[in-house]
This record gives sequence, structure tokens and C-alpha cells, in this order.
Amino acid sequence: MPRKSSSNAGQDELLQEFQALVKDTEKLLQQSADLTGDKAEDLRTQIHQSLSRARATMHNAEASVRERSKAAVDATESYVQTHPWQSMGIAAGVGMLLGMLITKR
Repeated sequence: MPRKSSSNAGQDELLQEFQALVKDTEKLLQQSADLTGDKAEDLRTQIHQSLSRARATMHNAEASVRERSKAAVDATESYVQTHPWQSMGIAAGVGMLLGMLITKR
């Protein structure tokens, strides 16, 4: 059963924004094809190398985030299964605190 916490949703949003940045940079690279000269070619090469590095970094970061998230979910599920009453008590306490904070507003 897949789960998404607010942290995972924020990380997914960040990755989507980064992917959009890469796509926009690729469009810029294609539009710069009209430029001529050695400087324009150097600029295109630098942009292409930068995009390649950004893609590799994004791929590594995404894999790392997924591994850490999975480990956190597994640890939480394990704790809840071994300590169900304590987990219910903690959840009730957090719910009570949130309820008190909301009603004071």
C-alpha cells in the first residue's frame, strides 16, 4: 500500500520544479542554435554539460530520497506493529494537542 507524507509530496514537488528547470534550459539551448560563432558554440557546450550534470545529480538525489523515505516508512510500520498501544497513545496525544491549538485560534 503506497503512502505519501507531506514530506514526500514536498520532495516530489521540488523534483518536478527541477525537471521543469532542466526542460526550460533545454529549450534555451535549442533556441540558441541560431547564434553563430565560436562563443555561441562554447556556450551551447557549457549548457549541455551543465544539464548533464544536473540530470545526474537529480537522479542520484531522487534515488537517495526514495531510499530514505522507504526506510522511514518501514521503521515506523515496525514500531507501530511491535508497540500498538503506545502508538495509539502518541497519536491521541498529538491529536489532542493539535485540537487545542486549533480551538485557541
